[in-house]
Amino acid sequence: MSVLVIVAPGQGAQTPGFLKPWLEDPIFAARFEWLSTVAGVDLVHHGTVSDAETIRQTQIAQPLLVASGLVAALALFPHPADAFGRIGAVAGHSVGELAAAAGARVITAEQAMVLVRERGLAMAAAAERTPTGMTAILGGDREEVLATIERHGLTPANDNGPGQIVAAGTMEQLAALAEDAPAKARLTPLSVAGAFHTQHMAPAVDRMAELARSVSVHDPRTMVISNADGKVVHDGRDVLARIVGQISRPVRWDLCMETMRDLGVTGILEMPPAGVLTGIAKRNLKGVETFALKTPDQLDDARAFVERHGDPSPIDSTPTWRMVVSPIKGTWHLDEAAGAATVLETNATIGSVASLRDRTPVLAPHGGQVVEWLVEDGDLVSPGQPLLRLHPTGGAA
Repeated sequence: MSVLVIVAPGQGAQTPGFLKPWLEDPIFAARFEWLSTVAGVDLVHHGTVSDAETIRQTQIAQPLLVASGLVAALALFPHPADAFGRIGAVAGHSVGELAAAAGARVITAEQAMVLVRERGLAMAAAAERTPTGMTAILGGDREEVLATIERHGLTPANDNGPGQIVAAGTMEQLAALAEDAPAKARLTPLSVAGAFHTQHMAPAVDRMAELARSVSVHDPRTMVISNADGKVVHDGRDVLARIVGQISRPVRWDLCMETMRDLGVTGILEMPPAGVLTGIAKRNLKGVETFALKTPDQLDDARAFVERHGDPSPIDSTPTWRMVVSPIKGTWHLDEAAGAATVLETNATIGSVASLRDRTPVLAPHGGQVVEWLVEDGDLVSPGQPLLRLHPTGGAA
């Protein structure tokens, strides 16, 4: 069995002029113009002629990245509905989660661009309050690295797997870290405008949470792996809430990759500007084939990659059914009351999944009439495996 995961990179992946080859096609150019209009940012200009310092700015970098992923995905999958049966899961690193959510049809492309515009502006404003930054710590003993980060009052803002943790905090704290680096570790300051995914971004969370309340969402058409904890999320409201909260919380890409491993991923395709996440995957997911989609002349090869790895998704998403899926790999424990019920209330607990790390409650976010239990108590389940099929009823729809 093959499992394809499509990933979208986060801030820092952009490079000057990376959109030039894409914009040579008038169809691509028209789509970028449209998304530029929605975002209120001249993405065409910034993706072709702006220098590295300009596109480093949060309010420019973030819309640029999300738009690039969305337009490239539409080029790769001209008929998106046909793609959902081939994609095993999607995931985005930091702001890439908005591109992933739009790709899974949780939100529209236009909603993603409005949200990323406001996200970038809010995070830039938060970063101006206090001089902050981020430093990548490469190598070293993991426990020593984490202890050193804590000792200096910093936050492990990105955990990208063994040998790559990003520390974030004030410039004074980062300077102290540079003077007291963990043994056998190399420090690389990152070209970002602030301490993202830390408490310094709390004001941006407040702004985005206010906006998110007005956004209509749909349940994802394919599995979405969350940065918060690597769990599979199958409720559209939860997907958006996690994306908002993640602005001030660490990115656990290490746990996302752990879930990919549990899913049995065979191929990872990265949306442009690609290379960072496939590079991390090569180091941490041995034996998994990767494809970094950087330019449109790779599209035919990318489609062949999708054909090679894109087995049907386990999620059967049709308008008449609601599916509850497992968030993690582990042992399924059925809630006795839910097992005896014929109708479940909104957010009813239906059971839990116990893994080696923790025990995760599973809810029925929409509720509805029980049509079919797809697992039995004590079964081993995998991330995203369907557990229960529901029929929407009245207010549960």
